Amino acid sequence: MLQCTAITNLPPDEALPALLAMDDGPDDAEDLLEEKPYVLCELGEHGETTEHAARLWTAETEPPVSLWFLWATSAGGHRVHHRLVLLALCPYRIHHLRENYRQWCGLYEGHPGSHSFHITDPLRDAHHAHIRHNALRAGGSDVEGDDLTS
Repeated sequence: MLQCTAITNLPPDEALPALLAMDDGPDDAEDLLEEKPYVLCELGEHGETTEHAARLWTAETEPPVSLWFLWATSAGGHRVHHRLVLLALCPYRIHHLRENYRQWCGLYEGHPGSHSFHITDPLRDAHHAHIRHNALRAGGSDVEGDDLTS
């Protein structure tokens, strides 16, 4: 499943107090917000009635909880509603037997749609392919037939 491509600005005047109020919140909340003027929905593609969701911080508490920025948009793509909420992480995990590691879902408990490890981000994948392509070119490797441009 492809990742939702909704993006919105993050209101720092609301996010900063929420981060500072968290148990085990970030020590550098202001710096964290400076790095995140915009957030991208982390859910898989979903319907218009489902809120978009971006995780801002996960506390190392037991059980772990995350601060999420949830928002809804109009048919024209304008944000009409948003909220900051603390949500437990999804308990779902998969165990890769060959590599002997576990992968946890990075979304919140009760999230709609697929778990995070079944969601692909085509923008991130294209960016990583571009980085690999440029690294190969810089290293003198033959990248003939590669349709990526620099």
